[in-house]
Amino acid sequence: MNINLRVLLVALVLSISSIARSQVLITLLFGEALNTPKIEFGLVGGMNRSYLLDIDQSKGANFFNLGFYFHINLQNNSYLSTGVLVKSNTGANGMNTYPIGNQSLDSIFADGTLSKKIGYFYVPIMYQYRFATRWYAEAGFQVGLRSKATDNFTESTLGGDLEFTIENRDDYKHVDGGLIGGIGFKLDKEPKGPAVGINYYYGLVNISETGGTLKNSTIYFYGKIPIGVAPKEKAPID
Repeated sequence: MNINLRVLLVALVLSISSIARSQVLITLLFGEALNTPKIEFGLVGGMNRSYLLDIDQSKGANFFNLGFYFHINLQNNSYLSTGVLVKSNTGANGMNTYPIGNQSLDSIFADGTLSKKIGYFYVPIMYQYRFATRWYAEAGFQVGLRSKATDNFTESTLGGDLEFTIENRDDYKHVDGGLIGGIGFKLDKEPKGPAVGINYYYGLVNISETGGTLKNSTIYFYGKIPIGVAPKEKAPID
């Protein structure tokens, strides 16, 4: 990667990081203005179970995520479902440790466990179809911009929990991408209303910058709450 492109990507990550801190506040303040007859806007958040494919001894890791969404009505029951997860992590637990390069630390964590945590800003772009039963199905693709990453070493057999963290975001590519799809359920009969659902993301990009193959795989359990949607007016009583 040439220097100019690397500088541009770093600047973009820093800019998005600053924006992400105020994103939820902006959502709450301007939700009413962003909702239109054809667009539903709101907050999405929940828990995700993440895996790193191609690492045999790894186990899934649990993270929380938060962002905002748009549902854009295309025609009848067809929607474009998109948004941004401004706080989202992938990774895995239960892996063997590796030499750090410090004799004392290598001795302490030789029999410990390793967990990986990689932060992303993810943008899903999906086609959503809503059924008359309030269920909906959606599928499409998702792209992500890597923000930060850490390797966390843990040792619990020496009379206490010892931890050591290495920041290593340069070990992973700046961009991730893959397929995403799932099902959801609207909690009321109104087109704009809270919903719950589950999506599965399968990464197609080898995110490793250190050799070998490494891909993300994540199950999302989420809830969606529209912001700024005016309540339905009651019919006048004669």
